[in-house]
Amino acid sequence: SGTWLLYLPCTWSIGLATEPGCLPDWHMLSLFGVGAVLMRGAGCTINDMWDRDYDKKVARTASRPLAAGDISTFHSFVFLGGQLSLALCVLMCLNYYSIVLGAASLSLVITYPLMKRITYWPQLVLGFTFNWGALLGWSAIKGSCEWSVCLPLYLAGVMWTLVYDTIYAHQDKRDDIIIGVKSTALQFKEDTKQWLSGFSLAMLLSLCVAGMNCNQTFPYYSAVAAIGAHIAHQIYTLDIDKPEDCWKKFASNRTVGVLLFIGIVLGNL
Repeated sequence: SGTWLLYLPCTWSIGLATEPGCLPDWHMLSLFGVGAVLMRGAGCTINDMWDRDYDKKVARTASRPLAAGDISTFHSFVFLGGQLSLALCVLMCLNYYSIVLGAASLSLVITYPLMKRITYWPQLVLGFTFNWGALLGWSAIKGSCEWSVCLPLYLAGVMWTLVYDTIYAHQDKRDDIIIGVKSTALQFKEDTKQWLSGFSLAMLLSLCVAGMNCNQTFPYYSAVAAIGAHIAHQIYTLDIDKPEDCWKKFASNRTVGVLLFIGIVLGNL
């Protein structure tokens, strides 16, 4: 699911940057797909390197290779070097502006795993990290960012991440309290649904602004409405104290991203 959630904002951005009457560039979508797989992998490696002592104490993560002692820290550095080198090869296929913009995201990728030690809002930093593709996709097509479209699209993605990753964090809250890790799930507690509703509203508004600023049409706004209904249903039926329900709701967010991409493609034809 994580790779999809990283990839989908790239597809929205590429779709919105496409010339009216055309389908999105399949070569660019494929390139970003490969990039998403590599950067998601690199992010997981960095996360596991920072967290190996924490992971040993949590049932869900104790079997991860570093936590279980199956591989050494040195070997994980070598593996990470390989992942980042391949990701750089993908980035070098893009224009100069996009190479610089893409490289700028690395500071977020490296520092994100530390955030749960220092703030109750690590999900916000994940949002900044995971939705970088909303900026990068547009610049890869157009040569630079049109901020009146890219910023609201990016903000929508950040709000979306706050929704799905807060739901995800509720799975681990008992372990997180014991080992002293922070999250929005622990910050919001029983008020989670009100917060999620606020984030969802901000997401939908941002998507409308992004759509208006690049002259999107009826199919786009239909998709935004469908997303609103999907997320409303998620929040309404969510049981924050059932880890399996949290996982189910979290995983269903791939549908949200795919719906928006379909709306963008159809709205552009």
